This record gives sequence, structure tokens and C-alpha cells, in this order.
Amino acid sequence: MTSSFSGARPGGLPTPPTGWPIGSYVKYEEAQRAVDHLADSSFPVQDVTIVGVDLMLVERVTGRLTWGKVLGTGAASGAWFGLFVGVLLSLFNQDGIALGPILISLVTGVVFFMIFAAAGYATQRGKRDFVSASQLVAGRYDVLCSPRNAEQGRDMLAQLALRGPGQQPG
Repeated sequence: MTSSFSGARPGGLPTPPTGWPIGSYVKYEEAQRAVDHLADSSFPVQDVTIVGVDLMLVERVTGRLTWGKVLGTGAASGAWFGLFVGVLLSLFNQDGIALGPILISLVTGVVFFMIFAAAGYATQRGKRDFVSASQLVAGRYDVLCSPRNAEQGRDMLAQLALRGPGQQPG
């Protein structure tokens, strides 16, 4: 699987999609299934592009943010970072792996990360007391194809639509 943000064009500059529409779908999975069908049918899929149209940023609230969660998350992050630094330091210790540097780094990491987490949360002053996850989604997904193969691709996707969503090729 490749990323659509990998800069497929030379120079890496954003370029608008080209081609003729051969299918339009409400869900990305449907557009993906259509292109997969074309690929399975030996269609030149290098001429195909899936384009998300009517983009929306959707922020789903996953929970309430409290001082306990902020400090707990800071402590956990600090513990992992401190453990990592402590193990690295103990590897360079001439006496072998020592517990002293590991424990000191672990405690120091917990303390500092809790302080930084508390300072960040305090600056918000209650304006964002929730945790969320953001996602970019489209209202529809169009499948475009180069003009030289668009008619063939449209016909193949029409056959796929006639078969229905769960049926395999016969």
C-alpha cells in the first residue's frame, strides 16, 4: 500500500487529478473494490486515480480530559523515555548494566514529563477539556481514468455494479 501523500509527481508539487470519471462511490472501500476489480481483470490500473471530493475534517471526541489523565499520561511518557535513556546510559557504564542510572533516569523522566504536561494543560485554562481524534474524509470518491482507457474501465465497473457488492466474478 502506498501513501497518497508520497509526492508521486517529480518535484513533489501538488497537482490536480486528471482523467475522465468512470465511477463514483460513497465509501472509500467501494472505490478501492472497484480499482481492485479492474486490477484483477488485467486493466491498466496505472491510468486510474481515486479522488476524494467534498473533503471534511471530522473530529471525534474520545473522552474527557482531567488533571489525573494529564498527569498520568505525562508520567507514563516520562517513564518510557527515562527508561530508554537509563538503559542507554547503563550500556556505556564500565561496570556493566547498573540499576542506578536506569532508576535515576526513570524518576527524572517521570518528574519532568509530568511538569511539562501540567504546564501545557494549565495554559489551556479549561478551553479544551477533552481528547479527540481527527480524520480527513470525503463526501464521495470518484475513480478517474485516462481518456484512452476510460470507456473500457467504465464498462468493467458497470459489470461490477450489476453483480452486486458481495458476489465474486463468475
